[in-house]
Amino acid sequence: MPKRPVTSSAAGLPGIRRSGSVTELLFLFECATLEPTQLRPVAARLGLTVQAASHSFRQLRRRGLVEVRDGRYRPTVEGIAWLHETLTGLGADVKSRIERLHVIRSCRAIATADLGPGEPVSLELVDGLLSARPGGTGPSHGRVVRGGPQGSLVDVGELEGIVPLTPAPVSIRTISDADLDDPRLARRVAEALPRSPGIFAAEGLEAYHALRDATDRPVVRFAVAAACREASQIGVPSTVLVTERELPRLVAAFGPVDPPRLNVLPLGRARRDRGSRRVGR
Repeated sequence: MPKRPVTSSAAGLPGIRRSGSVTELLFLFECATLEPTQLRPVAARLGLTVQAASHSFRQLRRRGLVEVRDGRYRPTVEGIAWLHETLTGLGADVKSRIERLHVIRSCRAIATADLGPGEPVSLELVDGLLSARPGGTGPSHGRVVRGGPQGSLVDVGELEGIVPLTPAPVSIRTISDADLDDPRLARRVAEALPRSPGIFAAEGLEAYHALRDATDRPVVRFAVAAACREASQIGVPSTVLVTERELPRLVAAFGPVDPPRLNVLPLGRARRDRGSRRVGR
């Protein structure tokens, strides 16, 4: 029977996702380093049954990677090459993944109270801003390195834990052509806006004009979807005004991959109205 070509797994972790590949790799490594005369000790070292070890041997032998020579289970020349190439690829892949996992041991945050050096603090997001409050009991905590008064930037070290992030929804209020002709539009928009902190945004000239007249707060008018997506990721809610004609384009701009939760509601209806619909997750 002709030998099957050796399939390279040098691409790293994705290359060994195939069912059984990890077991085969470990089995072949045992054969290369121990050259066992029986499968039972190999199975015991790998936590396998003898039947599973025998299956791995047959699979590897079918691919021309292992053989029984002089009464010992040994990798072939092709098996040694595959083993070396695969482990080298895995090592490089794992190293690159670890390098991308940035472990942060210190940071700056806004003090929610007067903080002195050495004081334990907990880190949390307040209106999307990393903030330090007295007391080290939160999910993410550390110790003040350089303190300061309330509202100032302080340096925090000895960080442990993870700052909890709860994505915020994006509320989209739509206006019709009839709404644009309503002299009461600015008042209606103002009444519909939330009083809590967050982002106000408008997609398109008409929506921007209506929203600008309804609030004194800044209005985002460029890259609306990108701004609202980023705000959502750090727990800051957004309210977007858009015409019904522009709505499909706005929703599409959030993209198909893991969009924020979009709550779409016509301007003239109360939030509890059945006309509300949710888009995304």
